Amino acid sequence: MSALEWFAHKPLGDGIFWIQERFYESGNRANIWLVRGSQRDVVIDAGLGLRSLPDYLRDAGLLAPAEGAGPRPLLAVATHVHFDHSGGLQHFEEVAVHSAEAAALLQGDNYEAVTWLSDREVARPPQPGWSARQFRVPPVRPSRLLQEGDVISLGDRQLTVMHMPGHSRGSICLHDKDRKILFSGDVVYDGSMIDWLPYSRISDYVASCQRLMELVDRGLVEKVLPGHFNIFGAERLYRLASNYISQAGVCHKISTCAMRSIASIALRVTNSRIASQ
Repeated sequence: MSALEWFAHKPLGDGIFWIQERFYESGNRANIWLVRGSQRDVVIDAGLGLRSLPDYLRDAGLLAPAEGAGPRPLLAVATHVHFDHSGGLQHFEEVAVHSAEAAALLQGDNYEAVTWLSDREVARPPQPGWSARQFRVPPVRPSRLLQEGDVISLGDRQLTVMHMPGHSRGSICLHDKDRKILFSGDVVYDGSMIDWLPYSRISDYVASCQRLMELVDRGLVEKVLPGHFNIFGAERLYRLASNYISQAGVCHKISTCAMRSIASIALRVTNSRIASQ
């Protein structure tokens, strides 16, 4: 299967494209965002990597050429290293990730990447004989380590890094202040927030949600482009963040601790099998 078959995209205007993996039919299917600038293009998250995303961008004509030269520089930014967002980073020459998860990406740590893929989630195998048992996130050397407050310049637009741990220790959002757009990764999307994975932390998640609410209160966000599911606005962002905070009590912490233990054991067993193949 070619990259053109595997991916599909939808233009949103203002240099933003929404890309998805057509045959990965799962709630874990991540949204991929291409943001084009006057001097640099940025891909936010990269999917599973079963087919080359840069090949798709080129073949679909989504990489506009620089003036009098070839394509503009292309940077892949991982909002975090979970497998559904980071598997495709292997196909990019330039990769950026928050420093807290750089070692996991460099080592190909599929425990921290929470790699968990089944055959039934892939409606059409990317190639004959492919099996989900073969899948793993390969080691990738990041070319840029991100920190809170860093600015990724695309020329005519700037994306500010906001470190928002909780879902994972290196989770980030990218904020286009001028356009009041938030690329939120898995920090927040229109669904239940996952805080029971090995490197999740409820107290961090509460603090991150408080920051999200402050963005709305200050009128700094009007549109959220999340890591999963559909786009939503400021009112929904505020409600999702405030609901998480209100539910993060003692009972939630106890149940989450139990779920984290189970998830940790399952991931260690699964990844020991992957390593032995």
